[in-house]
Amino acid sequence: MEVTVLVLSFIILIALRVPVAWSIGISALLTILLSMQTLPALTTISQRVVTGLDSFSLLAIPFFILAGHIMNSGGIAKRLIEFAKALVGSLPGGLAHVNIVSAMLFGAIAGSAGAAAAAIGSFMSDQMEKEGYSKEFGVAVNVTSATTGLVIPPSNIFIVYSLASGGVSIGALFLAGYIPGILTGLLLMIVAYIWAKKKGYPTGNKTSFKILVKTCLSALPSLFLLIVVIGGIVAGIFTATEASSVAVLYCLVLAFIYKEISIYNLKSIFVAASETIAIVMMLIAMSIAMSWVMSYENIPQDVTNALLSISDNKVLVLIIINLTLLFVGIFMDMTPAVLIFTPIFLPVTTALGIDPVHFGIIMVLNLCIGLCTPPVGAVLFIGVGVAKTSIQKVIKPLLPLFIAMLVALMLVSLFPQLSLWLPRFFGF
Repeated sequence: MEVTVLVLSFIILIALRVPVAWSIGISALLTILLSMQTLPALTTISQRVVTGLDSFSLLAIPFFILAGHIMNSGGIAKRLIEFAKALVGSLPGGLAHVNIVSAMLFGAIAGSAGAAAAAIGSFMSDQMEKEGYSKEFGVAVNVTSATTGLVIPPSNIFIVYSLASGGVSIGALFLAGYIPGILTGLLLMIVAYIWAKKKGYPTGNKTSFKILVKTCLSALPSLFLLIVVIGGIVAGIFTATEASSVAVLYCLVLAFIYKEISIYNLKSIFVAASETIAIVMMLIAMSIAMSWVMSYENIPQDVTNALLSISDNKVLVLIIINLTLLFVGIFMDMTPAVLIFTPIFLPVTTALGIDPVHFGIIMVLNLCIGLCTPPVGAVLFIGVGVAKTSIQKVIKPLLPLFIAMLVALMLVSLFPQLSLWLPRFFGF
């Protein structure tokens, strides 16, 4: 009965276009009302919403979001695009590869797929169209490649997963994301190469070594942020939360050095960042409350028993979980999905001997695909909006890129070494 009320109420509320955060909170309240009287239920949900945000680790998310907004306004995207163009612009379908590599670099630094899609898309959309690429293909490349920044660290979603999983090392998750994220980017580049050959898209001019060095030096201060943040966490110099505040200071200094923003721009940047932070933290608070309700009603244990009763074959259970998460990603934003479904599926995967770090990468890769699919694909809507086209026109060129992302997911699911090699190498 509890599961039925939880699922049906959530689906109905979403169908009625109630905001996702409120849908989650109301569904949690309706479910707990089956076990408690009204006043204790209201009090309990309210307490869980407030205390759920009382976490030192969660402080990293507002700081990383602010750092991303500063980067978006600070000329960093432009320099990363020029560097990517020098690296891969001479390949067949050169600008598509530039888009993918730029998104990987910018998304990794900003930790936001939406920021990457907006920043890179605003620069690349017109350029690709002028050189003969179809607008829809450019959007498809931009949208799918933007999600790689959620897997390549630093990434806010890994911090959320760490919280939902009960304390999996953020440093280990950051390191685990490198190979799967780069693998996904390379597979997208292979598809872009084949598509460009098939459609006869132009090949860029070969870049001289002098220009390559010049663009590399221009982008180096931005890329150095990765070394500061990840290196500091891995070396134990600071925590992920402290690293996020260092990232903000570093981005501010860099933006002023680049002379892309002034003191007068800071107000609008802080306001925009605050709006994003408010939305994200509201989603987190409500999702934490729902996770507590599910735990109170023993829903994770029931799901674990149900799945293990089907089979104790690790591959089969992973396929079931992957298919479930792919379906969930179509209808739910990534942050609440991680907070709600981690407590449900993590006990199952742990019982089968799957490393929690490995499962975190699988979950994030799954939900990245959902960001590119309607009706809730936030990154898809950003990419389409920036390019001023429609979702219907983008679907066809998106399909082969979806397949590349699914292949990456399959490889990471079947070969845990892809996720675990780096964390184990550094002693996590």
